[in-house]
Amino acid sequence: MRVKKGFKARRRRNRVLKLAKGFRGRRKNCYRRANQAVERALNYSTRDRRLKRREFRALWIVRINAAARQNGTTYSKLVAALRKAGVEIDRKILADLALALPGDFAAIVKTAQA
Repeated sequence: MRVKKGFKARRRRNRVLKLAKGFRGRRKNCYRRANQAVERALNYSTRDRRLKRREFRALWIVRINAAARQNGTTYSKLVAALRKAGVEIDRKILADLALALPGDFAAIVKTAQA
């Protein structure tokens, strides 16, 4: 007797097609094409979550360096001085301070250099 996998196969296919929603062409409604596209998209999303963290950290460092140079120091000297002074502020917060509250950032630079 032939078995077509009915419910389980349909559920699996529908899950893939749901993930392929918004894709263009046959990639959105043809199971085989959709499956390939979804697999690739999931691989890219995994890779790009790591890339996103890397790119944001680089952006924060650029912003901190620009603000540090306005206060008469460099990024590397500032970070070393902060570590030596025991100030534990991460780069994200430092970059936000440099952008939004330059006065407070200048106070942190003075604290680090003291």
